[in-house]
Parts: sequence; C-alpha cells; structure tokens
Amino acid sequence: MGTPLDPTRDGLTVAPGAGSAAAPRAGTPAAAAPELPWPRPAQAWYAVGLFALALMFNFLDRGVIGLLVAPIKRDLHLSDAAMGMLMGPAFVIFYLLLGLPIARLVDSKSRRAIIGVGIAIWSLMTALCGLAQTFWLFFLCRIGVGVGEACNGPATFSMIADMFPKERLARAIATMNFGFVAGSGIATIIGGTIILFVSKTPVVHLPLVGAVHPWQVTFFAVGLPGVILALLFTTVLEPQRRGRMTAGRADLAPGKALPIREVLRFLRENRSTYAPMFVGLAFQQVVAFGIINWAPTVFERTYHWTIPQYAFTSGVLQLLLWPIGLIPGSMLAEWLAKRGHDDANLRVTLIALAAFTPFGIIFALMPTGALAMACLATTYLITSLSIGPQNAALQVITPNEMRGQVTALFLFIFNVFGTGLAPFIVGLITDYVVGSEAKIAYSIAITAAITGPLACLMIWSGMKSYARSVARARAWT
Repeated sequence: MGTPLDPTRDGLTVAPGAGSAAAPRAGTPAAAAPELPWPRPAQAWYAVGLFALALMFNFLDRGVIGLLVAPIKRDLHLSDAAMGMLMGPAFVIFYLLLGLPIARLVDSKSRRAIIGVGIAIWSLMTALCGLAQTFWLFFLCRIGVGVGEACNGPATFSMIADMFPKERLARAIATMNFGFVAGSGIATIIGGTIILFVSKTPVVHLPLVGAVHPWQVTFFAVGLPGVILALLFTTVLEPQRRGRMTAGRADLAPGKALPIREVLRFLRENRSTYAPMFVGLAFQQVVAFGIINWAPTVFERTYHWTIPQYAFTSGVLQLLLWPIGLIPGSMLAEWLAKRGHDDANLRVTLIALAAFTPFGIIFALMPTGALAMACLATTYLITSLSIGPQNAALQVITPNEMRGQVTALFLFIFNVFGTGLAPFIVGLITDYVVGSEAKIAYSIAITAAITGPLACLMIWSGMKSYARSVARARAWT
C-alpha cells in the first residue's frame, strides 16, 4: 500500500478537477473522490504514543500547582481567591489572545511543528514559575503555561483524526489519554514525592533571583524534561488531511486556511449541534477542575491529611482506576454505533456525566478522609469511560478544513468557563459565601450541585441534532 504520509505537504489537498467549477459553500458535500490510504499502523500508533507523552507533560506542568497551594500562599502571602486566579484565569489568558491564530495555523500548516514548539514553550514557562517571587510574576509565567492548550489540543486532535478511521477514533483517543492518566496520576505521585523531598530542603538564596523556596524547585523538576519531548516531534510524520468538504475548491491551495467567515457560517448553521456540546462540556469542566485543583486542599483542611499523603493515595488510585474505563468506554461507543446510534459518542458522555455528578457533590462532605477518597476514586473510574468518546464526538462532525479552529473554540470555551473559572469560583465561594477557608468542602459541593445537572441537561438537549450531524459527515471525503 505504501506510506500515505507526506511531511512536505501539510495544507489542504486540492482534488483533481479543482477550479473547473464554482467553489461550493462550507457545508456542501464535495464530489466523490478516491479514498486516501490510512497511515501504517506502526506510524499511527507511534504518533499516539508521543501524543500521550505530550498530554502527560501538559497535565503534569499545569496541575502540579494544585499540590502546592499551602506553601505558595504562605510564601507569597495570597488569599484563596488569588490562588484561584493563578490556577485558573492566568492559565487561559494566552488562549484568549492567541488561540484562534494558532488554530488557523493548525488547519493549514505543519501540526507536528506546532505541537513541538508548544511543548518547549510551556515546559520552559513551568520552570520559570520556580523563579517567581511575587504574585504578578507568577501570574505571567502561568499565562505562558497556557500555551499548552492553544498548541497541543487542536493540533493533536486534528492529526489523530487523520490517522484512524472514524469507527476507531474513540479508541485511539482513549489510548492517547493514557497520557492524561499518567499526567494526572504519576504526576500526582511524583509531585508528592518532590514536595516531601524539598520540604526538608532549606531556602536557597541566588544572585539576582533572591530566595528560592523548596516548592519552587518542584516547578524546575517537572518543567525542564518537557524540552526533550519537544525534540522528539521531529520524528513524527504529518498525515494527509481527510474528511474535507472543500476538496474541489481552487481557491484553497495547500497551506491556505479556510476564511474565518466560512467557519463562523458553518458553526451558525450547525448551532443546534455545537452549542449544547460546548456549553454542556464547559459546565462539566467547572465541576471536574474545581475538584482537581482544590481536592488536595480539601483533604488537608478538612481531613488533616498531608499533601504527600493525598498525592500518593490519589495518584495510585488514578493509575489503577482510570485505565479500567478508558478502552471499555470507547468500545461501548463503538457497540452503540454499530447498532445504529449515530449519537453513540455523545450518549456515552452523558451516561458517564450523569453518574459522575452525585459523587462530585458528596465526596467532600464525607465524615472521614477514607470515605471521601472512596467517592473521589469512584469519579476517576466513571470519568474514564467518557474520555475517548467525548473527544471523538467533536472530531467526527467537524470537517478537516476547520477542525483545528473548531477544536480551539471548544477548548477555549471549556477552558475559560471550566479550567479558568472553576478554581476561581470555588475560591470566591470560600471567601465570600461560605466565609471560612476551613469549609472549602462546602464550596466544591455547591459548585458541583449547580453545574453538574446543568451539564447533563445541555448535552441531552443536543443529542438528536448531533446524530443528524454525524449522518451528514459521512458525505465528506
């Protein structure tokens, strides 16, 4: 069959006969064209392996701050609301500024290069967090860490959707998300180990920098290795683009992105599909990231666990439980699809979210730390069922020409309303509603009780429209 990968041609491929007819609108099925051969399995799965490592470093670099709340607050004299700003809004500001321009490059230029450069930047910015001596310097460094979502997410999902058939896409994405498991599980354990080690290390005074506290060493340790991974992306070949609506367009030469107005028109015409997905999954992230960022502090303040104790216990449970559901959840989506359910990916997402929400509410209200951890562990297992289908759901209904931009919009929405606002919302509720840092558990419960059901309602409302979009996408080449 030969290799279908062409590292020298990263743009949209113009089909034979381009220019002989008027350009169709975005949303108009292209004329039938010979099906492109898929990448060799070894090439595709090698890329998935590197995507998984990138995801691991992404979650390691952006998530380690949740384990360091107490020492950062102490040494920089911050409130819970200020910590929420560092964990959330600071992280998404880069996305606000440059997410769309980078996404347009994803849809027309070398995606592997975008990923590699992004990894190098966010890794270096994570390390620089270790030099921060004030809130505002820390804030600026966290903005730089946000480059990970802007570069990694859209480019990775665009590439992986061009490497695997739609019926195997959820499984490939689920496999890639073993990197998420490692990033959140192993990183938690490593983070706890580093914290335990550096807690016995005295403050070091460096010329020009000043005092370097033990927690700052953690950012050096987790950030710098990512630079090596960035170099490995030079060994990944760029797959040919497929799933295009505009294969006969003479005005879309290789390397030229689809006009923004056409992307916006496509989204407007399909708003009944995209809006419920975007808003529902944004609400979901408010629950998820509120818990992820503040759970270590809950166990420290409510159950009097040490951060290393929480990190080791939670990390081991993540490593044990998340993998159990990753592949079965994708297989369930495949099983439903074979039985005629075009909404299979979104249906699995809704089932998992509905089961997750009650445990997200009650975990921090348990009378003992052991029961709280048992509830938290249950959320790990349930969440893993939907990771593959949830991410595949968007790629299946989005044409290649705008896949990076639509994925970027999706990530922008749930990062702003989820990753960005969730820790800040919990911090605000603690400071101004609950009124006591010792009762942060109630802040998480309040947040989950409101946003969890809203997420379920929104996703359910869009399932019929989503199924119709899946059926229409079969006409794309």
